[in-house]
Amino acid sequence: MSNPSLRLVIVTTFPPSTGTLNEYAWHFVRAFQQKRDLAELIILADQLPSDQVELPNQIDGIPLRIIRCWAFNRWDTPYRLLRAIESLNPDAVLFNLQFATFGNRRIPAALALLTPAFVRQKAIPSVVLLHNIMETVDLNQAGFAGNRVINWLTKMAGRIITRQLLRADLVAVTIPRYVDILEHGYGATNVLLAPHGAFETPPPPTPPTSDCCRFLAFGKFGTYKKVETLIEAFAQVQSKHQQPMELVIAGSDSPNATGYLETVQRQYQHIPNVRFTGYVPEAAVADLFQSATAVVFPYTSTTGSSGVLHQTGSYGRAAILPNLGDLADVVEEEGFTGVFFEPENVTSLAQALEQLLLDPATSHRLGLQNYAAACGLPISDVADWYLLHLQTLRPLTPIITHLQQELL
Repeated sequence: MSNPSLRLVIVTTFPPSTGTLNEYAWHFVRAFQQKRDLAELIILADQLPSDQVELPNQIDGIPLRIIRCWAFNRWDTPYRLLRAIESLNPDAVLFNLQFATFGNRRIPAALALLTPAFVRQKAIPSVVLLHNIMETVDLNQAGFAGNRVINWLTKMAGRIITRQLLRADLVAVTIPRYVDILEHGYGATNVLLAPHGAFETPPPPTPPTSDCCRFLAFGKFGTYKKVETLIEAFAQVQSKHQQPMELVIAGSDSPNATGYLETVQRQYQHIPNVRFTGYVPEAAVADLFQSATAVVFPYTSTTGSSGVLHQTGSYGRAAILPNLGDLADVVEEEGFTGVFFEPENVTSLAQALEQLLLDPATSHRLGLQNYAAACGLPISDVADWYLLHLQTLRPLTPIITHLQQELL
């Protein structure tokens, strides 16, 4: 890397906040923090409850500052972010976003997504890592359901917001189909296909323990990740077989579905061997995945690439997947594999669970293939990829700004 003086701002959710993409942000930031070519790394993150404290910084890397300056569903988020960015005067700003990052209310969420365009107007190089696009989001499943008119207006607003996001210097997406949609649907010329990256590369996986077959579902639930079908499928399998087995539902509610998991837990409390863990601290994630026989993805639709799939691969575990949408694209294009089922079909999912319950060797083999796929590109290399692109933006910025001023 050529310039050791780069001061980089990353706008994102960040643990211990439980906002969407916080898991990805945790690994993403740690990767950047180990890049000695950076002079300083500053995180503009979502605010925490008053009784919550920051996680300890365990990386011996470059200086890291975390500034909690914006909040979910706040109308003034773009103002707060711009004020912070202007005061910091960084060399570049990197946004880690999806459409619901800043809120589940349409107007505050949309206003905040204008921030990258405002940053570009300030002549500060900006890059948006966009994890989903409006064209592939099922509004009903994503928690933005409305009547047909509201859905149509939301889609139109989504196109306007997308055009504003495309005003950033670069927009990175992790799925090839997104590049095609943005280039052909919007005429974009600044879209790049970015690698997702593996969060960690632990030692080669060992076979799951044989004392109990443990199925794991991990994430934020209640919108397009729903566990009712999974619990009913697990109950079917449990009623047919005597082997010890457990279903672990690990994670929290989606911001768009507060109270979902508590309701489900009450509804299915009569089914034995179903365990709800609640939010899982980062330090406990590895043990959780390594204790699982297979990871189940009880999705009814998808909204982009899956960090959970990459974690499943990193820990060498088999996946049980619905063959739909973006997830199918990632599975096919990045070399992952699994046992597939029809979305929202209890019988189909029960058959998939049963297959791995009765065939531990296949479960281990699928886990090894996922491990190989996840090891393809560590997230540290992904951070280098972004730094290379940021370096190309810096010397061009004054020229672009001058041309913009001439046009104005």
